[in-house]
Amino acid sequence: MTSTKLAVEAWEALFRTQASLVRRFAEQDVWAPEHGVGLREYDVLYTLTTSVGGRARLGALADAVLLPQPSLSRLVDRLVAQGLLQREPDPADRRGVVLVLTDAGRAVQREVGRRHAAAIADALGEHLDDDELAALRELCRKVLPASSA
Repeated sequence: MTSTKLAVEAWEALFRTQASLVRRFAEQDVWAPEHGVGLREYDVLYTLTTSVGGRARLGALADAVLLPQPSLSRLVDRLVAQGLLQREPDPADRRGVVLVLTDAGRAVQREVGRRHAAAIADALGEHLDDDELAALRELCRKVLPASSA
């Protein structure tokens, strides 16, 4: 039987570590404030780069980035206005719309992605070696639902 106390302590450690790293990355301007791209915007751009053809319907994107759809809709509107995303008719269902990364959106994602990856490597590398990072990755994947891993 799992210890509730230990489970809560593990959760708190994971949650506080993630929050601390997000604050650290924001202080380092890891994301691209010069492009109007913060953590949430970057998450959308990154998620689209992992989608087939750099495109996804809003509902699928909402599931992947874990933002409520109304908040995501406003964020998407801003990214479209910035020229980082565009809306296109869904070829599978002409009544629907897909969100597509523009060339500018892909370029911003790559630029920010390089900075983000370097910041992650620096932050985690201060405390964990490659074997520990691999173990952390596997433990986190083990907890994720199969559809998210």
